[in-house]
Amino acid sequence: MFEPHPIFVEAWESLRKAMVYFHGQPVGTIAALDDSDEKLNYDQVFVRDFVPSALAFLMNGEPKIVKNFILETLRLQSWEKKIDRFQLGEGVMPASFKVLHDPVCSTETILADFGESAIGRVAPVDSGFWWIILLRAYTKSTGDTSLAEMPDCQKGIRLILALCLSEGFDTFPTLLCADGCSMIDRRMGVYGYPIEIQALFYMALRCALDVLKQDAQGKELTERIVKRLHALSFHMRSYFWLDLKQLNDIYRYKTEEYSHTAVNKFNVIPESLPEWVFDFMPSYGGYFLGNVGPAHMDFRWFCLGNCIAILSSLATAEQSSAIMDLIESRWQELVGDMPVKICYPAIESHDWRIITGCDPKNTRWSYHNGGSWPVLLWLLTAACIKVGRPQIARRAIEVAELRLPEDGWPEYYDGKSGRFIGKQARKRQTWSIAGYLVAKMMLEDPSHLGMISLEEDKDTKRIF
Repeated sequence: MFEPHPIFVEAWESLRKAMVYFHGQPVGTIAALDDSDEKLNYDQVFVRDFVPSALAFLMNGEPKIVKNFILETLRLQSWEKKIDRFQLGEGVMPASFKVLHDPVCSTETILADFGESAIGRVAPVDSGFWWIILLRAYTKSTGDTSLAEMPDCQKGIRLILALCLSEGFDTFPTLLCADGCSMIDRRMGVYGYPIEIQALFYMALRCALDVLKQDAQGKELTERIVKRLHALSFHMRSYFWLDLKQLNDIYRYKTEEYSHTAVNKFNVIPESLPEWVFDFMPSYGGYFLGNVGPAHMDFRWFCLGNCIAILSSLATAEQSSAIMDLIESRWQELVGDMPVKICYPAIESHDWRIITGCDPKNTRWSYHNGGSWPVLLWLLTAACIKVGRPQIARRAIEVAELRLPEDGWPEYYDGKSGRFIGKQARKRQTWSIAGYLVAKMMLEDPSHLGMISLEEDKDTKRIF
């Protein structure tokens, strides 16, 4: 039996203190319990931040807060969303919301942010995907299908999917996105087709198949989803995948190829390959690239996108094992003294100035620019369990337990190996706490994995 760690109880106490109530009902958890004067926007409920908290509550047999959160964000989706006179798509989910208390009138109201208050004013593409994934997790965990079957929930799913399945000028099945539209919420050169959004897109489509009612509208949408899944999985597995063989093929690419027979479909110039990638790529192992577009490949490693690729079965069994091989081979670079690097390597010098816009928070090996984020423990653990390599997760958790409680559960860590508490990191960060709890509970009871993991979907072949 897996022995609970002494800090497990402390973590649960902190998570409960982070709960937010609206009209006496729990509706989420605030981003951080930091007592510092400069709270900024850490006193509200972020959709993506709440996901590990939600999973922890579901695994602990406490689904009420998750149900309330799903319904409340669904209500917010129906709001009119305008930014500088421009109206956002009907299906956009909020990035965050806060509960405002008026002690004079004894009233409570909710204020939502759809990107109009966010740093950089970027709408969150990932919020809608996380919402669908969480709805499916709630249904799998509780066995209660009535929530997902509610007409309002079905409409919410359809509105989200209408946004991302809409036809346009794009020739790829991937989703075109702005910089800062996901967990990496500041300029980091991930605009275009970032792996994080593509993997979440794929997973949300898979989860939607589980929760959509098969009425007339549902069947028509299911057909569109299945077609997109086939195209998206082919594209990602073919063009976003990198291992030693593929790296060598790119190294030998010919350019200016025209016609359907082109091997170098995106016209990537071999001289654009960064020097570090040749040393980083082990003999055995591989990963999904950060981004692929015309004349450009972002060779950086991004943890969230690769873990979601495993959990959603966007990665094949062979690719999933190869990602684990890479993590083991490059343990010091990707895990080091604090799991887990959000991306690797950091952008430095001239590239940093151009790509990040001289962002002082994203200096090298800090924050989103090669920082280490404890919240990613739950994703790493889930991926490890799915691939049958739980020992990798156990090793990472043991590393984290040496410091997380002592350091006050920081938001992120700085430095090449994650030795330093982030220079602007908030303490008692809720998703650092929840990510640890989810990782521990999944290791103790791997059956929890079912609510957040999808096996290779053979049903999608039924239409073809």
